[in-house]
Amino acid sequence: MTSLDGRAVVVTGAGRGLGRAFARHAAGAGAAVVVNDVDADLAVETTELITGDGGRAVASAHSVADADEARALVDQCVGEYGRIDGLVNNAGLNYAVLPWDEDTRLVKELVEVNVLGVIYTGLAAMRAMGRDGSIVNISSGAALGQRARGTYAATKGAVASLTYSWALDLETAGIRANAVCPLARTRMVLGCERSLRNCPPDRTPERIAPLVTFLLGDRSRGVTGQVIRCNGPQLHLVGHPYFKAPVLERDTWDDESVERAFDEVFAAHLEPYGLEKRLPPRMREWLEPPRVPSDLDDRAAVGEG
Repeated sequence: MTSLDGRAVVVTGAGRGLGRAFARHAAGAGAAVVVNDVDADLAVETTELITGDGGRAVASAHSVADADEARALVDQCVGEYGRIDGLVNNAGLNYAVLPWDEDTRLVKELVEVNVLGVIYTGLAAMRAMGRDGSIVNISSGAALGQRARGTYAATKGAVASLTYSWALDLETAGIRANAVCPLARTRMVLGCERSLRNCPPDRTPERIAPLVTFLLGDRSRGVTGQVIRCNGPQLHLVGHPYFKAPVLERDTWDDESVERAFDEVFAAHLEPYGLEKRLPPRMREWLEPPRVPSDLDDRAAVGEG
C-alpha cells in the first residue's frame, strides 16, 4: 500500500465528490492534508471526516482562481505542517451548453478556476516544494472533444498540456507532474441522463482515489509527464498528441498544392474526432451511409470528469 507518512498534501476542491475522496484516501495513507474548497462548510465537513478517522487535516476556503489566495493556500500548508510535498489540483467547474448559447461570463469563470486556478496553485506549490514533490492535475477525457462542453473541454486540454510542460521543466528539481482523467458518479454527471447511463452508481470517486494517492507517493517515483484515465474498472494511459505521417514536403505551399495534398493524400488519413470518434464528413461519404447525425444538438453528451 502507498504510504504518505510524513508528507503534507494540498487537495483543492475537496469539499465533496472526487476531491473529498482524494483527501480522505491521502490522509488514510498517512498524509497531513489541507482540505481546500471555496465552500468553507464543505471543507470543514471533509476535514472532520478525516480527523474523525484519526487523520490530520485542516480546512481552507481560499479561492484558487485568485493568485494571492492560491499562494496563501500553499503558505497555510507550510505554516501548519512545515512543508508541502504534494498538490492535487482538483477544483473545477463544468456545465453543458451549445457554442452559440455560451455566456461569456460563465466562460471567464470556468477558465479562471479550471486553468488559472491550476496554474496559480501549481506555481505556488512548486516554489515551496523540495525534491520528491508531486503535482497531480485533474484533467478529463473531455479534452479529446465533447459535445456541448467546448469550453470545459478546452480547459481540460489546457491542463493536460500544462502537465506535459511542467514535467519537462520540473524534472531537474525532482518534482513530478502527472494528470488524471477520472470518470465517477459525482454532481457533474447527475444532471445528464446519458452521462448517468455511462457512469453507473458503482463508479464512485473512491475508486479513483488510489491512483491519485499512488501518484503522490514514493512508489510512483520515475513516473512523470503522464495523463492517466480511470473510470473505476478501467485504468490506462492516454496517448500523447503526435505529428502524424505522412509528412509532405514542398519548397513552398500554394493554394493548388494544399488542395491536392488533401484530395490525393490526407483524405485517407483524416482523424476521427471527439470522445465519440466521429468520422470527418469526407470519410463518412465512403465508410458510412450518407446522413447527418441526428444527435448533433444533443446537450446530454456523455460526461467525462
